[in-house]
Amino acid sequence: MAMRYLRAARENLHHLKCLISHTTGINNRGSQCLFSSAAHQRSAGDENNVDDSEDELGKTVTVHKLQMRASKLEEQVRDLTERYKKALADSDTVKRRTQKFVEDAKIFGIQSFCRDLVEVADMLEKTTDSVSEEALGDKNPTLKNLYDGLLLIQEQLHSVFGKHGLQKMMPIGGKYDPYQHEIVCHVAADGIEPGTVTVVTHEGYQLHGRTIRHAHVGVAVESQD
Repeated sequence: MAMRYLRAARENLHHLKCLISHTTGINNRGSQCLFSSAAHQRSAGDENNVDDSEDELGKTVTVHKLQMRASKLEEQVRDLTERYKKALADSDTVKRRTQKFVEDAKIFGIQSFCRDLVEVADMLEKTTDSVSEEALGDKNPTLKNLYDGLLLIQEQLHSVFGKHGLQKMMPIGGKYDPYQHEIVCHVAADGIEPGTVTVVTHEGYQLHGRTIRHAHVGVAVESQD
């Protein structure tokens, strides 16, 4: 729409400039004719001189009006050009935002599913951790086979997590980050820099770098004697 208006304004401005040039040329030719026929005008009388002067004055006024209109059209062209450039810039911005939205939707569309799936991973981990080494002896081969099967499932599950950008956080030894961690307890900082994560009570996960579940951690603090 803006491009169509801009093109029309430019065409009108070009037509008007041509008209001004044509009118100015006529005036110049008229002036030359006046000089060449000066003797004839003097013999024609004062009445003809007055008519010619009025005609020349009318042409001058016409040229002035055309020039004013051309100036307004030039201003309109500049204004429409700026609007057109701004519209293009806004269109590019909307296009980039739309592309980013589509890309994020593709990447993080499984976010809710991943939140539910990590709960399954937690259950598998708790189950395997609850089995003692004594129970896995030769006296109970069925339990040993079941335990090994659970370990394989757990390993395969984390492999699938990795393929889709889902990673378990490893916060121990790092600095507390409110965007990744939730403090559930404080630990005396015995030789540890305050603010360091020392305990994890609930695993946290990230999907392509975005936290989908905060890790529940214990943070070292200075002891107050």
